[in-house]
Amino acid sequence: MRKARDVVPREADRLGAVQGHRDGFGFVIPDDGGEDIFLSEREMSRVMHGDRVNVRVLGTDRRGRPEGQIVEVVLHANKVVIGRLLNENGVLIVAPEDKRIGHDILIPPKGQGQAKLGQVVSVEIIDYPDSYRQAVGRVVEVLGEIDDPGMEIEIAVRKYGVPHEFSAAAMKEAAALPDSIQQEDLEGRVDLRDVPLVTIDGADARDFDDAVYCEPVMYGKTKAWRLIVAIADVSHYVKPGHSLDDEGLLRATSVYFPRRVIPMLPEKISNGLCSLNPNVDRLCMVCDSVVDNNGVVLAYQFYPAVMHSAQRFTYDTVWEILSNSKGPKAARFAEFRPLLTNLYALFKILLSAREKRGAIEFETIETQIISNELGKILRIEPRLRNDAHRLIEECMLTANVCAADFIEKNKHLSLYRVHGEPSEEKLVTLRQVLRTSGLSLGGGEKPKPRDFAKLMREIKDRPDANMLQSVVLRSMQQAMYQPDNEGHFGLAYPAYSHFTSPIRRYPDLLTHRVIKSILQKKSYVPVLPPKVPLNLTLPRKGKGRENAVNAKKSQSDAKANIARGAKVPKGANAALPIWGQLGVHCSSNERRADEVSRDAEAWLKCYYMRDHLGQEYAGTITGVANLELFVQLENLFVEGMVHATELGGDYFQYDEALQELRGERTGIRYRLGDRVHVLVSRVDLDARKIEFSLMKNAGADGNGSNRRQLLLDADFGRPNKKAASKKSKPSHQTPQKPSGINVNAAKSAGTFGVSQSKSKASRKNGKAKVGNSGGSVGRPAGNKPPVRNTKARRK
Repeated sequence: MRKARDVVPREADRLGAVQGHRDGFGFVIPDDGGEDIFLSEREMSRVMHGDRVNVRVLGTDRRGRPEGQIVEVVLHANKVVIGRLLNENGVLIVAPEDKRIGHDILIPPKGQGQAKLGQVVSVEIIDYPDSYRQAVGRVVEVLGEIDDPGMEIEIAVRKYGVPHEFSAAAMKEAAALPDSIQQEDLEGRVDLRDVPLVTIDGADARDFDDAVYCEPVMYGKTKAWRLIVAIADVSHYVKPGHSLDDEGLLRATSVYFPRRVIPMLPEKISNGLCSLNPNVDRLCMVCDSVVDNNGVVLAYQFYPAVMHSAQRFTYDTVWEILSNSKGPKAARFAEFRPLLTNLYALFKILLSAREKRGAIEFETIETQIISNELGKILRIEPRLRNDAHRLIEECMLTANVCAADFIEKNKHLSLYRVHGEPSEEKLVTLRQVLRTSGLSLGGGEKPKPRDFAKLMREIKDRPDANMLQSVVLRSMQQAMYQPDNEGHFGLAYPAYSHFTSPIRRYPDLLTHRVIKSILQKKSYVPVLPPKVPLNLTLPRKGKGRENAVNAKKSQSDAKANIARGAKVPKGANAALPIWGQLGVHCSSNERRADEVSRDAEAWLKCYYMRDHLGQEYAGTITGVANLELFVQLENLFVEGMVHATELGGDYFQYDEALQELRGERTGIRYRLGDRVHVLVSRVDLDARKIEFSLMKNAGADGNGSNRRQLLLDADFGRPNKKAASKKSKPSHQTPQKPSGINVNAAKSAGTFGVSQSKSKASRKNGKAKVGNSGGSVGRPAGNKPPVRNTKARRK
């Protein structure tokens, strides 16, 4: 067989990015948006996750997927890798924290530096792997011990390549900004300092970028409401072409963790100069609208202003005032009660209008991690929402809709927040599930949002409502940014934009610049800084993948034109591709921020569950996959996996349409929403996985309550400010490695090692023969840090 490195490139070869899998194989995601190309473990031995390669399709694998052979590594993506320093048979290696990287990094004797065994380190790659050589690197940074407070965040940001330190130039520019607004800043602005605007945020919020005011007015002869939404004017201080703007674009969004925020902009701006803190003057951009009693926006205008926040409220305080007009909080803030009452009255009107237009409403449960002063996790509990949350959300939605309408009417390019309608494939699956539950989705082949809203009302009071809601959620597409306005399906808006959070979202900052340029009767054309790499990662499928393909093509065409000295196009012809690239970049970084937050929270939950090994809990099935059930514990709000080997001596067949595993001999079904009792049998901190053993079934009939709520990106106008003020990292306690594995799982999996995931068995197609339930409980193995079994991975 011809060696891969001897293969000569040809026209049929395709360029793309490698996407690794923790089980050793991988894929090439082609730049042209075609079908992903499977890479065997042999091919993956030559590359690392993220590398750009030329690949040749040689045929198909046993699943019918196109299978490729790497012709050439065009670009190595991993300059630095984060992992644990380990001693394996007398040889120093670093085991990467990112399990998509299937290569341990060999550390030569002089490459260890000051690092100690078991510590988390950053390693610079000196030699990249190929079919015959292992990757070699040297330690360039020691992050600390695995159980140091905040280590889960340090790992997550480096693992996903999130910029977490501002450049010296950006910090210098931020430091040069004044601490307060200057007299020259007031030129051309409307003075709203006599209007009692208030901020309403969570108790743990540290930056305030929106303030509101409401009063009844007469619009001609029509009774209406005047709603003022004032947003921090970040664009006044962050200018295109400057270092602060480059840093903001590079990040594109702030990243939120349980006890820390990595801001899009330095704290001098996010928590100081641009934060609408109480009792200080601040510059703002205002959406001043008039809304009638039917929730229709009769008029609106945008203008730059200066404001003076009269009060900083929390959601709980506002709700206490509104729900108990004679209570102590109502008495304390008596002067603001008329304002809050006006806001609440308008909220009810906007909520009614939301229902009439058919916006899809999902009930969601969000959790928060509570810890003591030493960082030890005490519990995980749900965040309680009240009408004060929804009041602010409706105000932000109104401002965002007005912004989109203003930009569209003035025919200016910008970024819209787009949420597409469900695909035909997902609709077919959804209708199959609904049919088995005696329900149907109206609207024919092209259902409208109101058809989904009607369906949600029908299932609301059913015992299996949470299960059905989860299925409906899975049929939805992911929202994204793009210059082409295609409406927002979930919110049932013909045009929707993001205007209300420029402190923490770059698309909002761009929207402000566009609105300002329209007010000044100018045109804003963004310029892509050459030093800022854009994240044009292709999503798995859907319109986002198409957008990313077009963005990559326009970027490569622009570089080619510059290289050959071609004339650079101007005007709309030049601006549209730039807006497209910005949309893909901001969407990709938004997805990355979500992944980073989930990774850190998963680490914390795994660490927390180590103290619960061997304990039994009631839970609800929140996901069904091929040979796997995902269960969320009802009191702990932690999710783990039950492998099919734990379900009893039967053949279980996975039905994707019904979201269930069914035993062929016994007829036992495990469906989304069923209640079960499980034992915490194993915790894998490296893989961020918790494994359960099934103890007894509490009703596998599909009528259980699904306590886990899958969040649709409802785009409420501003991201969730969930950075808690309490520390949420475990105390200085040496992690313990659970040594036990489930006996039946081991028997079923054959020669699987202790540290290997049982999910490898789920890669096999078709049916699975499973044994009796009830495995052994993993026990702490002492105070040694857990060490992965890497031999099976490097076969």
